[in-house]
Amino acid sequence: MRRHVAMRPKRQKRMAETCGIILAGGAGTRLHPMTAVVSKQLQPVYDKPMIYYPLSTLMLAGIRDILIISTPHDVPHFQRLLGDGSRLGISITYAVQDAPRGIAEAFIIGREFIGTRRVCLILGDNLFYGKLDFLRKALASDAPAIVFGYRVQDPERYGVAEVDATGKVISIEEKPAHPKSNLAIPGLYVYGPDVCDIAANLQPSARGEVEITDVHKVYLEQGRLHLIELGRGLAWLDTGTPESLIEAGTFIHAIEKRQGMKIACLEEVALRQGFIDTEAYGSVVAALPRSDYRRYCESLLGGL
Repeated sequence: MRRHVAMRPKRQKRMAETCGIILAGGAGTRLHPMTAVVSKQLQPVYDKPMIYYPLSTLMLAGIRDILIISTPHDVPHFQRLLGDGSRLGISITYAVQDAPRGIAEAFIIGREFIGTRRVCLILGDNLFYGKLDFLRKALASDAPAIVFGYRVQDPERYGVAEVDATGKVISIEEKPAHPKSNLAIPGLYVYGPDVCDIAANLQPSARGEVEITDVHKVYLEQGRLHLIELGRGLAWLDTGTPESLIEAGTFIHAIEKRQGMKIACLEEVALRQGFIDTEAYGSVVAALPRSDYRRYCESLLGGL
Protein backbone atom coordinates (compact mmCIF):
# COMPACT_ATOMS: atom_id res chain seq x y z
CA MET A 1 0.00 0.00 0.00
CA ARG A 2 1.88 3.04 -1.26
CA ARG A 3 1.38 6.23 0.76
CA HIS A 4 3.37 9.39 1.10
CA VAL A 5 2.98 12.90 2.40
CA ALA A 6 3.14 15.51 -0.34
CA MET A 7 4.79 18.93 -0.14
CA ARG A 8 4.65 19.37 3.63
CA PRO A 9 4.85 23.08 4.46
CA LYS A 10 6.72 24.46 7.42
CA ARG A 11 4.38 23.78 10.32
CA GLN A 12 3.26 26.37 12.82
CA LYS A 13 3.62 25.64 16.49
CA ARG A 14 0.83 23.25 17.44
CA MET A 15 -1.92 25.28 19.12
CA ALA A 16 -4.08 22.56 20.62
CA GLU A 17 -4.16 18.92 21.65
CA THR A 18 -6.65 18.08 18.91
CA CYS A 19 -5.81 18.01 15.21
CA GLY A 20 -8.11 17.71 12.25
CA ILE A 21 -8.16 15.64 9.07
CA ILE A 22 -10.26 16.30 5.98
CA LEU A 23 -10.53 13.26 3.73
CA ALA A 24 -11.09 14.66 0.25
CA GLY A 25 -10.21 11.69 -1.92
CA GLY A 26 -12.32 9.11 -3.68
CA ALA A 27 -13.16 8.68 -7.34
CA GLY A 28 -16.32 10.83 -7.29
CA THR A 29 -18.03 8.36 -9.63
CA ARG A 30 -21.56 9.33 -8.53
CA LEU A 31 -20.90 12.88 -9.77
CA HIS A 32 -19.38 11.89 -13.11
CA PRO A 33 -18.83 13.60 -15.54
CA MET A 34 -18.48 16.65 -13.24
CA THR A 35 -15.59 14.93 -11.49
CA ALA A 36 -13.79 13.74 -14.63
CA VAL A 37 -11.34 16.64 -14.28
CA VAL A 38 -12.11 18.40 -10.99
CA SER A 39 -12.38 16.70 -7.59
CA LYS A 40 -15.79 16.38 -5.95
CA GLN A 41 -14.56 18.46 -3.02
CA LEU A 42 -13.68 21.31 -5.39
CA GLN A 43 -17.15 21.44 -6.92
CA PRO A 44 -19.10 24.60 -6.05
CA VAL A 45 -21.70 24.55 -3.31
CA TYR A 46 -23.44 27.77 -4.25
CA ASP A 47 -20.61 30.35 -4.09
CA LYS A 48 -17.69 28.45 -2.57
CA PRO A 49 -15.73 25.25 -3.22
CA MET A 50 -17.16 22.34 -1.27
CA ILE A 51 -14.04 21.93 0.88
CA TYR A 52 -14.58 25.38 2.41
CA TYR A 53 -17.48 23.96 4.43
CA PRO A 54 -15.74 21.07 6.27
CA LEU A 55 -12.66 23.25 6.72
CA SER A 56 -14.75 25.97 8.34
CA THR A 57 -16.34 23.35 10.63
CA LEU A 58 -12.93 22.37 11.97
CA MET A 59 -11.89 26.01 12.34
CA LEU A 60 -15.10 26.94 14.16
CA ALA A 61 -14.43 24.09 16.58
CA GLY A 62 -11.05 25.68 17.37
CA ILE A 63 -8.87 23.26 15.38
CA ARG A 64 -5.88 24.95 13.74
CA ASP A 65 -3.64 22.04 12.68
CA ILE A 66 -5.24 20.29 9.71
CA LEU A 67 -4.24 17.54 7.28
CA ILE A 68 -5.99 17.32 3.90
CA ILE A 69 -5.80 13.92 2.23
CA SER A 70 -6.63 13.62 -1.45
CA THR A 71 -5.59 11.93 -4.68
CA PRO A 72 -2.23 12.49 -6.42
CA HIS A 73 -4.07 14.42 -9.14
CA ASP A 74 -6.05 16.66 -6.77
CA VAL A 75 -3.60 17.51 -3.99
CA PRO A 76 -1.92 20.24 -6.11
CA HIS A 77 -5.34 21.82 -6.75
CA PHE A 78 -6.07 22.01 -3.02
CA GLN A 79 -2.63 23.45 -2.41
CA ARG A 80 -3.24 26.21 -4.96
CA LEU A 81 -6.61 26.96 -3.39
CA LEU A 82 -5.67 26.93 0.31
CA GLY A 83 -1.87 27.10 0.53
CA ASP A 84 -0.34 26.25 3.90
CA GLY A 85 -3.15 27.99 5.79
CA SER A 86 -0.92 30.69 7.27
CA ARG A 87 -3.02 33.53 5.87
CA LEU A 88 -5.90 32.15 7.95
CA GLY A 89 -3.79 31.66 11.08
CA ILE A 90 -3.85 27.88 10.74
CA SER A 91 -1.52 25.15 9.47
CA ILE A 92 -2.56 22.94 6.54
CA THR A 93 -0.55 19.88 5.54
CA TYR A 94 -1.28 17.67 2.54
CA ALA A 95 -1.01 13.92 2.03
CA VAL A 96 -1.82 11.53 -0.79
CA GLN A 97 -4.19 8.59 -0.83
CA ASP A 98 -3.19 7.01 -4.12
CA ALA A 99 -6.34 4.88 -4.42
CA PRO A 100 -9.74 4.91 -2.69
CA ARG A 101 -8.96 2.35 0.02
CA GLY A 102 -11.49 3.45 2.61
CA ILE A 103 -12.12 6.20 5.14
CA ALA A 104 -10.16 4.49 7.89
CA GLU A 105 -6.97 4.55 5.81
CA ALA A 106 -6.81 8.26 6.72
CA PHE A 107 -5.48 7.19 10.13
CA ILE A 108 -2.77 5.04 8.55
CA ILE A 109 -1.72 7.82 6.20
CA GLY A 110 -1.99 10.43 8.96
CA ARG A 111 -0.30 8.49 11.78
CA GLU A 112 2.77 10.75 11.93
CA PHE A 113 0.60 13.86 11.71
CA ILE A 114 -1.69 12.71 14.55
CA GLY A 115 1.10 11.62 16.86
CA THR A 116 -0.23 11.47 20.43
CA ARG A 117 -3.10 13.88 19.91
CA ARG A 118 -6.84 13.46 19.63
CA VAL A 119 -8.06 13.72 16.08
CA CYS A 120 -11.26 14.94 14.45
CA LEU A 121 -11.91 13.47 11.01
CA ILE A 122 -14.44 15.06 8.67
CA LEU A 123 -15.28 13.90 5.18
CA GLY A 124 -14.79 16.51 2.50
CA ASP A 125 -18.35 16.19 1.17
CA ASN A 126 -20.13 16.63 4.52
CA LEU A 127 -21.61 20.05 5.38
CA PHE A 128 -22.86 21.08 8.81
CA TYR A 129 -24.88 24.22 9.52
CA GLY A 130 -25.90 25.35 13.00
CA LYS A 131 -24.38 25.57 16.43
CA LEU A 132 -21.31 23.39 16.82
CA ASP A 133 -21.57 23.01 20.59
CA PHE A 134 -21.90 19.25 20.10
CA LEU A 135 -18.50 19.10 18.41
CA ARG A 136 -16.78 21.33 20.95
CA LYS A 137 -18.19 19.09 23.68
CA ALA A 138 -16.80 16.02 21.93
CA LEU A 139 -13.37 17.61 21.49
CA ALA A 140 -13.26 18.54 25.18
CA SER A 141 -14.16 14.99 26.18
CA ASP A 142 -11.62 12.26 26.89
CA ALA A 143 -13.89 9.57 25.40
CA PRO A 144 -11.82 7.15 23.27
CA ALA A 145 -14.15 7.33 20.25
CA ILE A 146 -17.15 9.55 19.53
CA VAL A 147 -19.56 9.30 16.62
CA PHE A 148 -22.65 11.40 16.02
CA GLY A 149 -26.18 10.32 15.23
CA TYR A 150 -28.54 12.14 12.87
CA ARG A 151 -32.08 10.90 12.16
CA VAL A 152 -32.80 10.51 8.43
CA GLN A 153 -35.54 9.09 6.22
CA ASP A 154 -33.16 6.95 4.15
CA PRO A 155 -30.76 5.29 6.64
CA GLU A 156 -29.91 2.53 4.16
CA ARG A 157 -27.60 5.03 2.44
CA TYR A 158 -25.38 5.45 5.51
CA GLY A 159 -23.67 3.78 8.40
CA VAL A 160 -26.44 3.21 10.95
CA ALA A 161 -26.27 3.04 14.74
CA GLU A 162 -28.69 1.12 16.90
CA VAL A 163 -29.00 2.44 20.46
CA ASP A 164 -30.85 1.26 23.55
CA ALA A 165 -33.20 3.31 25.74
CA THR A 166 -30.24 4.91 27.55
CA GLY A 167 -28.56 5.98 24.31
CA LYS A 168 -25.86 3.30 24.50
CA VAL A 169 -24.71 1.99 21.11
CA ILE A 170 -25.77 -1.62 20.56
CA SER A 171 -24.73 -2.17 16.96
CA ILE A 172 -23.22 -0.45 13.93
CA GLU A 173 -24.05 -1.43 10.34
CA GLU A 174 -22.80 -0.03 7.03
CA LYS A 175 -25.57 0.73 4.50
CA PRO A 176 -27.87 -2.06 5.76
CA ALA A 177 -30.66 -3.33 3.52
CA HIS A 178 -32.92 -3.44 6.56
CA PRO A 179 -31.77 -0.73 9.01
CA LYS A 180 -32.41 -1.34 12.70
CA SER A 181 -32.89 2.40 13.24
CA ASN A 182 -33.01 5.67 11.31
CA LEU A 183 -29.97 7.02 13.18
CA ALA A 184 -27.35 7.69 10.51
CA ILE A 185 -23.72 8.37 11.36
CA PRO A 186 -22.46 11.51 9.56
CA GLY A 187 -18.93 11.80 8.21
CA LEU A 188 -17.59 13.48 11.34
CA TYR A 189 -15.73 11.55 14.05
CA VAL A 190 -13.52 12.17 17.11
CA TYR A 191 -10.93 9.68 18.39
CA GLY A 192 -7.97 9.26 20.65
CA PRO A 193 -4.56 8.55 19.06
CA ASP A 194 -5.02 4.77 19.37
CA VAL A 195 -7.30 4.92 16.32
CA CYS A 196 -4.13 4.71 14.22
CA ASP A 197 -3.24 1.30 15.66
CA ILE A 198 -6.81 0.06 15.32
CA ALA A 199 -6.99 1.07 11.65
CA ALA A 200 -3.56 -0.41 10.90
CA ASN A 201 -4.60 -3.79 12.31
CA LEU A 202 -7.83 -4.09 10.31
CA GLN A 203 -8.16 -6.37 7.33
CA PRO A 204 -9.55 -4.71 4.18
CA SER A 205 -13.16 -5.56 3.40
CA ALA A 206 -14.36 -7.52 0.39
CA ARG A 207 -14.29 -4.30 -1.63
CA GLY A 208 -10.65 -3.75 -0.69
CA GLU A 209 -11.22 -0.87 1.73
CA VAL A 210 -10.29 -0.24 5.36
CA GLU A 211 -13.82 0.42 6.60
CA ILE A 212 -14.64 3.09 9.15
CA THR A 213 -17.50 0.89 10.37
CA ASP A 214 -14.94 -1.79 11.30
CA VAL A 215 -13.05 0.80 13.36
CA HIS A 216 -16.27 1.59 15.20
CA LYS A 217 -16.98 -2.08 15.77
CA VAL A 218 -13.62 -2.50 17.51
CA TYR A 219 -14.40 0.39 19.86
CA LEU A 220 -17.91 -0.99 20.37
CA GLU A 221 -16.61 -4.45 21.29
CA GLN A 222 -14.25 -2.79 23.78
CA GLY A 223 -17.11 -0.78 25.28
CA ARG A 224 -15.39 2.46 24.30
CA LEU A 225 -17.67 3.84 21.58
CA HIS A 226 -19.76 6.88 22.47
CA LEU A 227 -22.55 8.46 20.43
CA ILE A 228 -23.87 12.02 20.61
CA GLU A 229 -27.22 12.45 18.91
CA LEU A 230 -27.57 15.67 16.94
CA GLY A 231 -30.68 17.70 17.62
CA ARG A 232 -33.14 19.32 15.25
CA GLY A 233 -31.33 22.67 15.32
CA LEU A 234 -28.49 21.35 13.16
CA ALA A 235 -28.49 20.69 9.42
CA TRP A 236 -26.28 17.95 7.99
CA LEU A 237 -25.91 17.83 4.22
CA ASP A 238 -24.18 15.03 2.29
CA THR A 239 -23.21 16.26 -1.19
CA GLY A 240 -22.18 13.03 -2.86
CA THR A 241 -24.86 12.93 -5.60
CA PRO A 242 -25.97 15.49 -8.20
CA GLU A 243 -29.32 15.89 -6.46
CA SER A 244 -27.84 16.36 -2.98
CA LEU A 245 -25.23 18.75 -4.39
CA ILE A 246 -27.83 21.07 -5.88
CA GLU A 247 -29.97 20.78 -2.73
CA ALA A 248 -26.97 21.88 -0.64
CA GLY A 249 -26.30 24.83 -2.95
CA THR A 250 -29.94 25.90 -2.77
CA PHE A 251 -29.89 25.63 1.04
CA ILE A 252 -26.72 27.73 1.37
CA HIS A 253 -28.09 30.32 -1.08
CA ALA A 254 -31.35 30.64 0.84
CA ILE A 255 -29.64 31.11 4.22
CA GLU A 256 -27.09 33.61 2.90
CA LYS A 257 -29.71 35.63 1.03
CA ARG A 258 -32.04 35.79 4.02
CA GLN A 259 -29.40 36.61 6.63
CA GLY A 260 -26.99 38.68 4.53
CA MET A 261 -24.11 36.67 5.99
CA LYS A 262 -21.94 34.09 4.30
CA ILE A 263 -21.58 30.52 5.48
CA ALA A 264 -18.05 29.08 5.51
CA CYS A 265 -16.28 32.32 4.61
CA LEU A 266 -12.84 31.18 5.76
CA GLU A 267 -11.41 34.68 6.18
CA GLU A 268 -14.32 35.71 8.39
CA VAL A 269 -14.09 32.51 10.43
CA ALA A 270 -10.36 33.07 10.98
CA LEU A 271 -11.03 36.62 12.19
CA ARG A 272 -13.93 35.78 14.48
CA GLN A 273 -12.05 32.81 15.95
CA GLY A 274 -9.11 35.10 16.77
CA PHE A 275 -6.75 33.18 14.50
CA ILE A 276 -5.83 36.47 12.78
CA ASP A 277 -6.20 40.08 13.93
CA THR A 278 -7.97 42.94 12.14
CA GLU A 279 -4.79 44.15 10.45
CA ALA A 280 -3.97 40.71 9.07
CA TYR A 281 -7.58 40.28 7.98
CA GLY A 282 -7.43 43.54 6.04
CA SER A 283 -4.29 42.39 4.24
CA VAL A 284 -5.81 39.01 3.40
CA VAL A 285 -8.97 40.61 2.03
CA ALA A 286 -6.97 43.15 -0.02
CA ALA A 287 -5.25 40.26 -1.79
CA LEU A 288 -8.55 38.69 -2.91
CA PRO A 289 -9.71 39.19 -6.52
CA ARG A 290 -12.51 41.68 -7.11
CA SER A 291 -15.71 39.71 -6.56
CA ASP A 292 -18.89 39.58 -4.49
CA TYR A 293 -16.95 37.40 -2.05
CA ARG A 294 -14.32 40.11 -1.56
CA ARG A 295 -16.98 42.81 -1.24
CA TYR A 296 -18.62 40.80 1.53
CA CYS A 297 -15.30 40.44 3.35
CA GLU A 298 -14.65 44.19 2.96
CA SER A 299 -18.09 44.99 4.36
CA LEU A 300 -17.14 43.32 7.63
CA LEU A 301 -14.27 45.76 8.17
CA GLY A 302 -16.76 48.58 8.73
CA GLY A 303 -18.20 46.83 11.76
CA LEU A 304 -14.90 45.99 13.43
